[in-house]
Amino acid sequence: MHPYYHPLFLQFIVYFNDNQDYFECHEVLEEYWKDQKNFSKDHPLTGYILMATGLYHWRRGNTAGASRTLTKAITRFHEMPVQFGDYLEEVAIDEIIMQLEHCLTRIKSGEDFHAFPLPISPELQVEAEKFKPLLALLPKNSASVIHKHMQRDRSDILLQREEKKKGSR
Repeated sequence: MHPYYHPLFLQFIVYFNDNQDYFECHEVLEEYWKDQKNFSKDHPLTGYILMATGLYHWRRGNTAGASRTLTKAITRFHEMPVQFGDYLEEVAIDEIIMQLEHCLTRIKSGEDFHAFPLPISPELQVEAEKFKPLLALLPKNSASVIHKHMQRDRSDILLQREEKKKGSR
């Protein structure tokens, strides 16, 4: 299967381009990434995950985290292997890199958050649109989208942290 036509990647496109729900972008791509055989931090999907995470941070005002994360995303996109890189007609990687560099310039200049659409082929857009009715999309720029990580149940994460602290004592 073409990596850009995977159902989770198509959902990522809808979340990214339709309501800019970067938290959900991260969630669906992380699921797709962890499903890969021998997944690692060098996998091409991590560039997209880092991009979504960086944009999420920037919109919430965490410019230091956004700068760090977007810089890592640019590096991953530059290093994208043939597995994804030879499908440039589907996703314009060079344009993504240019947009991310523009974001970093805006962040350094103290400018406000600025979203951009994922540059994809018309064919890929058609496939992504098929998922739109299946997703519960929150309103773009709503507090529910911007502060999504604060609205989830984090009890399992907090429990893991406590267990880790106990083990290091």
